[in-house]
Amino acid sequence: MSFFDKSWNDENLTIFDCQVRPSLKRNLPTMSKLPIGTFINMSTVVLGSMIGVMLQQVFPENIQAIVFQAMGLGILILGLQMSLKLQEGLMVMFIFSLIIGGVFGELLGVKALLDNCEIWMKTNFQLGERQFSEGLIAALILFCASPITIVGAIEEGFQNKRELMLIKSAFDGIMAVALASSYGIGVLFAILPMLIVQGGITLLAGKAKPLFTKNILALISGIGGVLLIALSIKILKLAEFFVVANLLPALVVCVFVAWGYGRLKVKF
Repeated sequence: MSFFDKSWNDENLTIFDCQVRPSLKRNLPTMSKLPIGTFINMSTVVLGSMIGVMLQQVFPENIQAIVFQAMGLGILILGLQMSLKLQEGLMVMFIFSLIIGGVFGELLGVKALLDNCEIWMKTNFQLGERQFSEGLIAALILFCASPITIVGAIEEGFQNKRELMLIKSAFDGIMAVALASSYGIGVLFAILPMLIVQGGITLLAGKAKPLFTKNILALISGIGGVLLIALSIKILKLAEFFVVANLLPALVVCVFVAWGYGRLKVKF
């Protein structure tokens, strides 16, 4: 009998199974806790964006212009679809969320921050993008402000189900090709807020699930839709007065507005 056979008898194996193995399981991070669906989603957006940027280099100027206009119209229709689903009973919260979010955006200087990021990217990576901010904002809203983003992230974190996230990943990859072929590399950088928002919801799914009620999901979708409409109007040069970036905080503000409104209704 070898030394190993003598040392690891039935008694030692029982101690290992009862005491050591559970401790290892507790201390080692499990793959199921990681936002795998978000990582897949980020990969499809990166791949789609790179394909779109390559197509942009291939297309002549007149083709780029018509694709740019077609995407502007497509974003307009998507925005209308998202915003028209908003119920009449949510209009007060919707308007307050936009107003408060816009004020916060102005105070925080969200547009100035994005413009500085654009200048930094152009300076350090020799990018000649004219629509960097527009591409980033459009991608951010489409990829992070839809109900499927929140529901899919909660399902993955709460039940370890990734079906919705895989569907979203495929859709976002296709959208990234279309957006990047029009607006360039700015679309790719939407993966950063995607990781924070989508990945964060997955990691905090147990606590986040009660927060995202049906009304809050509808508000996020409605506000996202209105921002897409404003963005498309600016892209199509129908009006130049929209500062869409400074309205982005409304996507977060609406959660607190809905929560506060619910508390007031219960109180009164």
